[in-house]
Amino acid sequence: MSGPIDDYFIQEVRSWAGDATPPGSVVGPGAAQADRASVSDALMVDLFEAQLLSRHLDFAARYLQAQGEGFYTIGSSGHESNAAIALALRPSDPALLHYRSGGFYCARAGQVPGTDAVGDILRSLTCSTDDPISGGRHKVFGHPDLMVIPQTSTIASHLPRALGMAFSLERRAPLRVETLVPDDAVVVTSLGDASVNHSTAIGALNAAGQLAHRGVPLPLLVLCEDNGIGISVRTPNGWTRRTLESLPGFHYLDAKGTEPEQCLAVAAEAVEWVRSARKPVVLHLSTVRLMGHAGSDVELAYRSRREIESDYASDPLVATARALHARRLRTSADLVDRYEEVRNDVAERAKRLMPIRRLDTAEAVMRPLTEARPDLVRAESVAAAPDRAVAFNGKLPEEAGPLTLAQSINAALTDLMALHRDVILFGEDVAAKGGVYGVTRGLRKRFGAQRVFDTLLDEQSILGTALGSALAGFLPVPEIQYLAYLHNAEDQLRGEAATLRFFSNGQFGNGMLVRIQGLAYQRGFGGHYHNDNSLAVLRDIPGLVLAAPSSATEAPRLVRAMAALARKESRVCVLVEPIALYHTRDLEPGDGAWTAQYAPPAQWGTDRAEPGTGTTHGDGRDVLVVTFGNGVPMSLRAVAAAEARAARDGRTAPRATVYDLRWLAPLPVEDLIERAHGFGRVLVVDETRRSGGVSEGVVTALVDGGYRGAISRVTSKDSIIPLGPAANTVLLSEDEIIDALLGGTP
Repeated sequence: MSGPIDDYFIQEVRSWAGDATPPGSVVGPGAAQADRASVSDALMVDLFEAQLLSRHLDFAARYLQAQGEGFYTIGSSGHESNAAIALALRPSDPALLHYRSGGFYCARAGQVPGTDAVGDILRSLTCSTDDPISGGRHKVFGHPDLMVIPQTSTIASHLPRALGMAFSLERRAPLRVETLVPDDAVVVTSLGDASVNHSTAIGALNAAGQLAHRGVPLPLLVLCEDNGIGISVRTPNGWTRRTLESLPGFHYLDAKGTEPEQCLAVAAEAVEWVRSARKPVVLHLSTVRLMGHAGSDVELAYRSRREIESDYASDPLVATARALHARRLRTSADLVDRYEEVRNDVAERAKRLMPIRRLDTAEAVMRPLTEARPDLVRAESVAAAPDRAVAFNGKLPEEAGPLTLAQSINAALTDLMALHRDVILFGEDVAAKGGVYGVTRGLRKRFGAQRVFDTLLDEQSILGTALGSALAGFLPVPEIQYLAYLHNAEDQLRGEAATLRFFSNGQFGNGMLVRIQGLAYQRGFGGHYHNDNSLAVLRDIPGLVLAAPSSATEAPRLVRAMAALARKESRVCVLVEPIALYHTRDLEPGDGAWTAQYAPPAQWGTDRAEPGTGTTHGDGRDVLVVTFGNGVPMSLRAVAAAEARAARDGRTAPRATVYDLRWLAPLPVEDLIERAHGFGRVLVVDETRRSGGVSEGVVTALVDGGYRGAISRVTSKDSIIPLGPAANTVLLSEDEIIDALLGGTP
């Protein structure tokens, strides 16, 4: 399954027989001569070998698909010049690559004894459980021994992570954070010309430029492989160059894939610049796309045959062969013989893989998402810094009197940062201002600007910084200022953070604790963007852990538990903090019941929010009120009000217990069902929307769990939240909870 480009290579190379210098190989004066002089013969041979392996692996991918044994045919043919960049780097330099990086991967594997690029890629193409990176879950370029971090990005969604990793590498030394990545490492990431136009790429490149403008060290090499077309849509001539040349803060270099000596020389220049100056470089590499976008792509539907065939002259493999011939390192016959030798070797290797062992159970597929270490998490969640009094300036929070929810989160974050020097906290307005609601007030003063810092106003870059810093050895605690702002960037959680363990078979992780200020019921301020009450986008991400504290009692428990999950299980944890409860002190006017004493470390062993468990308020046995967040104090007030109303009306009110879910994804299903079986009725109180809200999952869990009592629910409306008093018309009210409680009472 090779085709025209295979025939073209053989015919073209054979046509050089007897020629000392094949057509197109004459090296003139100037820069080209300098490129040739700076590139060794050995390096040229290494480049050719990597490109050759990549090309025949592309042919093998299509052969395997035709046999029903291969499942991925997006190839690297025409892009093999990216191997030059790998050869300029060290195998310890982190690489976050796009899907046409076969040449790069083969070149890097050749730098590390004992690694096998052909076997790795064939196993990945066939979804073999022996695939050393994904274990049969996806075709990705990745390997922990090669520092190639697997990416599935097709639209540059990995660029924010690359930015975050480059940014964070420079913070390790002053904070004494150790990883396997050397101090002078360069982070390399690649994308195609079409992806340069995507908002994710633009945001990451803008953030990198701003950091460079501020003089912040950023050892980032961005490789743009420009083949001039995105599937079937052409990139306007000159657009990519103009865009990349104008990037502020970047040093721009370019090279042609048809000039292998130039590629190697420019790649070496780019890497040296980044490594020594610690400043970002964008390398614009002209490539060509051969064999279409993928095996299923019929190029003739949008390109003429003549246009397709004209691209063969720009084949980088032919260009490197031509250079080897011109240097008299290989004869025409040598080149063809080696070409066929590699073809036969790759084909034979593919046959020897049969029969393929593949994942065959849901449990096996999901193992990287479900694998847990509860004992380690439990031990981590009760650990405290021995000198925590220093972090609190001698004023321990447990001695300060009752705290609000905001104050308790601040105290818990202080304890976390005092215990682990690799914890970094960042976001919009979190440092100097201390957060728009004061939750992070004082943390920068306590722990310094290296650990607590403000970011630019770009949620994609904030989460990307978390993704990259986690790979650099940190435990990131990013803040998203408002829940509605997450939607600008949620793919950084869905498509990037939550998939890393899955696509690396648990070999890479990016544990983090994302804090999001959200939910509704703010008074005197709000509207949709500041009162967003939708959690649906977070609840259906496999492997992501979502929780919401309802009080100053629960918040520190959840902070400790989620930080432990992030550290010991590499979990992506999201804590949605109810803004309306941040500074609430009273359950009823003047009672101070919604503040709480901060628990000292000696009590943390019992004062815990065990993952998979909720907590209860009250001891009524008639109805179990299942809720979370704002719904907890609302329900407690509603239960008391229902009893008072029933007494006035001469009725008997149902005696209720309020169950605080705490954990919203995964839901504490087993604990919920066990508790619900003791009640004849369950009322789900859900402040999120009726469609796609938390209550849907709760009701489903009860039904699936065999609960036979009556189930009802009250929710907010399926509406965008307006500004001002009109918000109360679409948000769940306490009166609705009262009516639901009394609705079944005679």
